[in-house]
Amino acid sequence: MVKTICLVLALLVVGASARADDGTCVGTGEWYDLAAGGLVAPEAVLDRASQSAVVLLGEVHDNPDHHRWQLQTMATLHARVGNLILGFEMFPRRVQPVLDRWVAGDYDEAGFLKAVGWDQVWGYDPGLYMPLFHFARMNRLPMVALNVDRALIDAVGEAGWDAVPHEEREGVGDPAAPEQAYLDELIEIYREHQAMRGHYMADAAEDLGDPAEIGIDDPGFLRFMDAQLTWDRAMAEALAGFGDKSLVIGVIGSGHLEGGHGVPYQLAALGVADTTVLLPWDQGWDCADLAPGLADAVFGIEAAAVAAAPSKPRLGVMIQGMEGRLTVLDVSPDSIAEATGIMAGDIIVEAAGLAMAEPADLITVIQRQAPGTWLPLSIERNGSQVELVARFPPEPEAAP
Repeated sequence: MVKTICLVLALLVVGASARADDGTCVGTGEWYDLAAGGLVAPEAVLDRASQSAVVLLGEVHDNPDHHRWQLQTMATLHARVGNLILGFEMFPRRVQPVLDRWVAGDYDEAGFLKAVGWDQVWGYDPGLYMPLFHFARMNRLPMVALNVDRALIDAVGEAGWDAVPHEEREGVGDPAAPEQAYLDELIEIYREHQAMRGHYMADAAEDLGDPAEIGIDDPGFLRFMDAQLTWDRAMAEALAGFGDKSLVIGVIGSGHLEGGHGVPYQLAALGVADTTVLLPWDQGWDCADLAPGLADAVFGIEAAAVAAAPSKPRLGVMIQGMEGRLTVLDVSPDSIAEATGIMAGDIIVEAAGLAMAEPADLITVIQRQAPGTWLPLSIERNGSQVELVARFPPEPEAAP
């Protein structure tokens, strides 16, 4: 499954990779019940969800059809239940007053996105999410910020949870210790991450060792795990804070939900066991992944629609932001980045003359880039400064 919980940020890359299977296990518009091991009527899934305390809707962040499905599911549950509370991973807790004012009608779209600092706190094309936000506003449904600031996650990832002072934890409590299955997943993600670092830093002085030998007691992995658990716990606490007032819906990346290990597990530790996890299922994903426990149910998404990409410009890199440096981990084939000469292992120092200290800096510059324009980049490569120019193609002419 696509893992969205990795600390490596996949930035401005086209879609998810194709799966090996033909995807016929879940047809477009069909619901598949994981416990029953087969297709079920929509009413069976939605009736169960409407009686839950919390419903968690997964997503791959840059897939437009995942967000259309989320909106459809929200609307259906609203018609059944009435009042809903809508929680969003996209927002840190500190912007809650802005969400309240948006729902009350105090902002237009541009003012809202500026007030929440969208490019800094999330950065994906806001057009993917605005229909969800408008649905909340239209129906005066409370929107809840589920996340914490990235600075807290970075601090935990660098020093570990216990090393972060209580007053800097944004009110987040100690996460419940993870199950072994979650540890197994996280260690594999961490090993893959370290393997990429070792490949791209082959000439560096740091010896990363054999990633396959990294164990769950490795200090670097423990810090990585703490960061993931901080995310999971923060969102679970925000979702659990409403008792039985209304049905609470969480819009969250699928990696925090799959297998019940992330947010659902932390919710259960907080005493909220009545949770329903629903995920989108893209045509072409491997049917072998439809194992019991993945979620309560998945909804089939049309294959052709998955390839549709947001209109925002894309550089075509995967980067890691750490300690104020943006390291290129991968370059997409046939991308602007590849044509520019950007290489894995490069450190992006400046873009358009602006210092690049964190992923949001690069996201902002790229998304402001107009078609047909050039973007100067300063790159650090093997200790030397390299100047490159990324050339963004003009928009194709409309068909007559």
